[in-house]
Amino acid sequence: QVQLVESGGGLVPPGGSLRLSCVVSGFSLDNYHIGWFRQAPGKGREDREGVSCINSNDGGTFDMDPVKGRFTISRDNAKNTVYLQMNNLKSEDTATYFCAASPFTPGGPNCLYSDYTAAWGQGTLVTVAS
Repeated sequence: QVQLVESGGGLVPPGGSLRLSCVVSGFSLDNYHIGWFRQAPGKGREDREGVSCINSNDGGTFDMDPVKGRFTISRDNAKNTVYLQMNNLKSEDTATYFCAASPFTPGGPNCLYSDYTAAWGQGTLVTVAS
């Protein structure tokens, strides 16, 4: 059974840092791209926006413009875990953060253009406020 479980959210002041974790089970990070997404308070599932992603095959990473230079995605395959290090947090980063998996296919799209329908975690809430 494919599962993803996020943790690490919490309340942090502006300018602070948090590290989110996404522990996966039932599949290998070698075979699935992983993306981090967020859903702002009061917004629906359809308004979730991509944050960062990491390729399964080559470990390449992509960050969306609002978080470039502040967020870093990484993974530890031995621990079946993908991380999202978030620095210099801003109030507009307040959201529920989700990780999601997309199966890798040779010759297929990288994580930035993949379809994340395989599996989603339950989310972890990040609140940036003084």
